[in-house]
Amino acid sequence: MSDMAKNLILWVVIAVVLMSVFQGYSPSSSTKQKMDYSTFLDNVKDGQVNTATVKSDQRTIEGTTRTGEKFVTVMPLPDLDLINELNRKGITFKGEEAEESGFLTQIFISWFPMLLLIGVWIFFMRQMQGGGGKGAMSFGKSKAKLMSEDQIKTTFGDVAGCDEAKEDVKELVDYLKEPTKFQKLGGRIPTGVLLVGPPGTGKTLLAKAIAGESKVPFFTISGSDFVEMFVGVGASRVRDMFEQAKKSAPCIIFIDEIDAVGRQRGAGVGGGHDEREQTLNQMLVEMDGFEGNEGIIVIAATNRPDVLDAALLRPGRFDRQVVVGLPDVRGREQILKVHMRKVPLADGVKASVIARGTPGFSGADLANLVNEAALFAARNSRRVVGMEEFESAKDKIMMGAERRTMVMSEEEKEMTAYHEAGHAIVGCLVPEHDPVHKVTIIPRGRALGVTFFLPEADAISQSRRKLESQISVAYGGRIAEDLIYGSEKVSTGASQDIKYATSIARNMVTQWGFSEKLGPVLYAEDENEVFLGRSMGKSQHMSDDTARVIDTEVKLLIDANYGRAHTFLTENMDILHSMKDALMKYETIDSNQISDLMARREVRMPAEWEKDLESDDSDNNDTSSEKTEEIKEVKEDKPDVNDVDESPAK
Repeated sequence: MSDMAKNLILWVVIAVVLMSVFQGYSPSSSTKQKMDYSTFLDNVKDGQVNTATVKSDQRTIEGTTRTGEKFVTVMPLPDLDLINELNRKGITFKGEEAEESGFLTQIFISWFPMLLLIGVWIFFMRQMQGGGGKGAMSFGKSKAKLMSEDQIKTTFGDVAGCDEAKEDVKELVDYLKEPTKFQKLGGRIPTGVLLVGPPGTGKTLLAKAIAGESKVPFFTISGSDFVEMFVGVGASRVRDMFEQAKKSAPCIIFIDEIDAVGRQRGAGVGGGHDEREQTLNQMLVEMDGFEGNEGIIVIAATNRPDVLDAALLRPGRFDRQVVVGLPDVRGREQILKVHMRKVPLADGVKASVIARGTPGFSGADLANLVNEAALFAARNSRRVVGMEEFESAKDKIMMGAERRTMVMSEEEKEMTAYHEAGHAIVGCLVPEHDPVHKVTIIPRGRALGVTFFLPEADAISQSRRKLESQISVAYGGRIAEDLIYGSEKVSTGASQDIKYATSIARNMVTQWGFSEKLGPVLYAEDENEVFLGRSMGKSQHMSDDTARVIDTEVKLLIDANYGRAHTFLTENMDILHSMKDALMKYETIDSNQISDLMARREVRMPAEWEKDLESDDSDNNDTSSEKTEEIKEVKEDKPDVNDVDESPAK
């Protein structure tokens, strides 16, 4: 029976008792008129009383008047002369026993407020003791949701792209299925497993797969569910959660975003008496205290392991840290195949090609990519999802959504084209830089134009030459504007480029040891904030002279790469004009067209344009001559670097 049904029955019983009490107490007074004793004596003297009945308590008198009305009166004191007066007036009178129920009823009525108070107190106590935290007053009960073994359908087959992490946690499944195998050799399964990794890499999905494979009860809760405004509630919920888990052992407790409650104690300001720290202390005790928690495995997930308390990470609590990192190209291919099962695919879709073009994507990003591609196909009334939709979805995620409704003047459009062409040309000429994949002057996101570079492989580390090339490419857009329009008309469009280049140069000098004058020494400031918990102030790591040398080295590094980009663009001014013309005409150019421009060849038409022209030509065979002339006209209008005016910049 549910708690709501129990509460309803309780209130119905209280209502029935009240009705019976009042009905049993009020009948005598509802049909008889109450009369003062002095009025009764006057009526007796006037002969208005017909009959009278004296109760055995000699205080209560009931009777009727000559008119037939019933009355009741109470003598304030025993009156022995009343009998003689009734005889003189010829009034019929008799005696009766007093009703015992009236006395009991009066006792019950007098005690009823106290009984009602006790009943209300019992009701609220039952609410506070309601299991699972479902009662109205169950502040201290755990909010963990219990999922039985039949409810979890996720298995390791649904988790892709993290083979190493799956191998680390498969031991948990084996232990939960066959614990004696490990106990025979004196082995002890880890009490807790901490899943660490960037957002969207599948930490929660991996925990569900562990529960689905091991077929045990699965308690899931978020770290924020423990903390409330009332001190002590979080600790009570931790105790209740582990008590419930002990009843269902062997089982798994999954705490998502544990950094919400497991941050370092004594962080910055404040003492150790706040609600969060009490909750953390209780969790430490429950995981590894005097009482053992045999058969309970705690799995927690976070993307901020650096802020967790050291006592939480020690062996005996979270014995093992499993890193769920970003997938490599093979992992991305596997993840894409998992998500592509849910959508109808065209014949030419290859997950391997998409995986190579999405470096740095997490599992959530890839799921979003497949979903966006399906939305593009539905928007275009397609029945299947093809590579074109996947390419559009990838561009939207990487470069931002197109803002074709944004109105740009021809002058702003031309300046944007020169700016993006400067990035692309320098990117093609500097060593070890990622290849240019696509250049567009269609506003995307918050940018007026985007030059997108696609790595050929997943980058693990970067060389000094590649970092310097990135600085040169970052300044390519600003240098192009300066060469074409002069320093007086340079726009603010390079603000993010300058910030990015300066950040790389400063890290090269202060963190990565790429300065010959300063050497391989760490000069970076301590950037730990107060809430991370180590100190309120920042310690000084360098002298003023050293800071001055750092600024000088950063400036020299930027000037050198700025000058290199300036030289490349000055020597290839014809390509800069040609790429601007191509961008003004097509708005977006791909790697094939960029290769044509850099080789000073005739620029090919975009693949989409060629496809549209071919489809139009096949649909209109009767007007093939007219369509041929249109194609010829379009091709003749394509920019050719040989026809570019090589006059000096204005």
